[in-house]
Amino acid sequence: MKEAIDFLKNAPIFEELEDRDFARISACGVRKAFKKGDVILRAEESGSALFVIIQGEVKVVRIGEDGREVVLSILGSNDIFGELSLLDGETRAASVVAIDTAELFTIYRKDFLALLNEHPNIAVSLLKHLARRLRRADSMIKSRSLKDAYHRVGYALLQFADERGRLRDGKMEIDNLPVQQEIANMAGTTRETVSRTLSKMERLNLIAVSGNMVVLQDYESFRQKFI
Repeated sequence: MKEAIDFLKNAPIFEELEDRDFARISACGVRKAFKKGDVILRAEESGSALFVIIQGEVKVVRIGEDGREVVLSILGSNDIFGELSLLDGETRAASVVAIDTAELFTIYRKDFLALLNEHPNIAVSLLKHLARRLRRADSMIKSRSLKDAYHRVGYALLQFADERGRLRDGKMEIDNLPVQQEIANMAGTTRETVSRTLSKMERLNLIAVSGNMVVLQDYESFRQKFI
């Protein structure tokens, strides 16, 4: 029980709750494990659950008319998904696929709506979360429609910085950067273009790459350049 309560405390939509409330929430949901490549949700399916990521990563994707996968976002520990369909009962707008082994905490619609009635502050936190997601989606649309591939890759790095980066002495460290194909799918370009772009950024001393870690050498300057 304690382990379940611990990870729920780190989920943004539950951050305003008191300790006594988490036992109730943990009793409402179930934990499920998924293997790399497992499809957790499919676009156009009816939504019936909210998911909290305990560990691992998932990607939110749409498939274009040409069959190409477009990555809308990559989510990791403590992130949530499935909230829109859970609230309005409409079909899913995108599919969610496990990037690696992932463990999720699932709360079904009936139980979650009961929680909202009991704890209105969860609804307030959820609205803040949805507002942040809408702002990010708006920025992504602008990036893809107005910027070239070089700037779209830079913007994708900024997204990862916001989601998992650590700021130290003006430098942003991004651990566990996704493979280049995933970055390409997010930036709306090719893996080869991502490879060339990262190499160019290294030559310009904008970034430093070590394994699957990328460091934005001057985060504020990088942000001003690619936002």
